[in-house]
Amino acid sequence: MDRAELARLLGAPSAWAEPRDVVVEEGDPVKFIEAFTAAVAAGGTVFIADPSWGQNERAQFNALVASTASAVQRSSAVGWLCIPTGGSSGVVKLARHDQATISAAVKGFCAHFGVQRVNAVGLLPLNHVSGMMSWMRAVLTGGEYRPWNWRALATGDRPVLPTDSGDWFLSLVPTQLQRLLGDPAAVEWLRGFRAVFVGGGPSWPELVAAGAQARLPLAFTYGMTETAAMVAALRPDEFLAGGRGCGAPLPHARITLDAEARVTVDGEALFRGYWPALCDAGPWTTGDLGCFDGSGSLHLLGRTDALIITGGKKADPVEIEAALRSTGEFSDVAVIGLPDRDWGEAVVAFYLATGRDPDFGRVDRQIRDRLAPYKHPKRYVPVAVWPRNAQGKVNRLELRRQISA
Repeated sequence: MDRAELARLLGAPSAWAEPRDVVVEEGDPVKFIEAFTAAVAAGGTVFIADPSWGQNERAQFNALVASTASAVQRSSAVGWLCIPTGGSSGVVKLARHDQATISAAVKGFCAHFGVQRVNAVGLLPLNHVSGMMSWMRAVLTGGEYRPWNWRALATGDRPVLPTDSGDWFLSLVPTQLQRLLGDPAAVEWLRGFRAVFVGGGPSWPELVAAGAQARLPLAFTYGMTETAAMVAALRPDEFLAGGRGCGAPLPHARITLDAEARVTVDGEALFRGYWPALCDAGPWTTGDLGCFDGSGSLHLLGRTDALIITGGKKADPVEIEAALRSTGEFSDVAVIGLPDRDWGEAVVAFYLATGRDPDFGRVDRQIRDRLAPYKHPKRYVPVAVWPRNAQGKVNRLELRRQISA
């Protein structure tokens, strides 16, 4: 499949006169689909933006879009689709994909789950790789895609799934699954799907056990923007038979572990580099640590860095700490991610107690426009004695120990 064929499948003209770059920034799924289709037809580089970004993220994105690139780096055939990601640092990066990487991911998905036509209910935002790939699977296989509003669904307004149109799929982040498990009607509705994918962040043991007890067709997955979403998935029948972890690699992906248990991914859906760089596909070492069990299912053991994954999104503690310090309300502050039933990890800010409580209302007002909402601390914890290591840096392990003691 070439780019013109993708444009045809999207319903756009298959030819363009003068290629031009386009930024797509739409929160409404119907408007996003229209804007993205027109952007593909424009023939240049397509940059996806997140409407929920704060000033920091938007400034980083604008600087990237303005970056110069050579004619080869700007090729309309390779790496023309730039999807935002936190990469391995939490700072905005643009992972380069194209029709080849996207179609490889869709073919691998279909082979792994034994389907030819993918129908999907879309809850996740289309400017995020999980939401976009849910739509792309339907587009490239001739299936039906139904965008749906999460708030409406959570309060009982759920689409009726046709019984004569083939298998239906749904993607959730752990926090959404947690919410739906508390509603018997929602649980019954979830049982109508071929698979309910759960990814975008760590799932806690109680959530996994509750899904198994409810006999839901859950498929816990592993993937990221750089891999065009999932590259490993536990099939629902495996989950209901007692299997755990993220499942085996999909046919289009190769997952290996190095001597330090770091997860490395290779395959046809691997991104082409971060904009404006363009690189050949090759093994890519993630920031994740993992292991395989006896059945070949991948289990994640943590990360090699301090990155926080909250509600399926990546947050850089250093960026959040800088924003908090700029308010002038803290003499010292450190941000870490702590396990949370609703968010997977919650952003928690520790600060040195000085006898004067910070004005948290002022803090909130000052960081509101600077940071995206998901980066705002869920909790503020005072610390009487600031722990430092031998190098004088804050001892984050000690902060974790103090709060769990």
